[in-house]
Amino acid sequence: MPEDLRIAVGSDRAGAAYAAALADHATAHPRVGSVIKVGPDEEAPPYPDIAFAGAQLIATGHADRALLICHTGLGMMIAANKVPGVRAASAHDPLSVEHAVTHNDAQVLCLGAAIVDLSMAKQLTDQWLGHTFDPTSRAASKVALITAYEQHRLRTVPC
Repeated sequence: MPEDLRIAVGSDRAGAAYAAALADHATAHPRVGSVIKVGPDEEAPPYPDIAFAGAQLIATGHADRALLICHTGLGMMIAANKVPGVRAASAHDPLSVEHAVTHNDAQVLCLGAAIVDLSMAKQLTDQWLGHTFDPTSRAASKVALITAYEQHRLRTVPC
């Protein structure tokens, strides 16, 4: 299991308390080497700006994964998925968290502060950090299809 993961953590105002608690929680995880805070301490920018910043850290190789929190997790997920090379999932139960990583190679977990309580969010974060994607699994060919489609679209869609 790889160690020293660089985890970006960010939120909008609705997820700020969770982001602070989960950043502290992730810091103590044995696989985490560093936590990168995304966004300012004061007035949080709109959730798309936070999601883009967190996902961009992954796309540029400055972070391995990102944990993004908003009211439902859905807005962060939609925005983060707009960054090429990034796969974000909104998951609020253990099976979805496991499959997001092991079957979909999702580098971003988006949680909803209004959907799960903080105790469950910590459990889901631990599970998310504990799972890895196996590039030799049956699921790898499906992730490769997604990546190929994305790369094809980037080459063929005019700017």
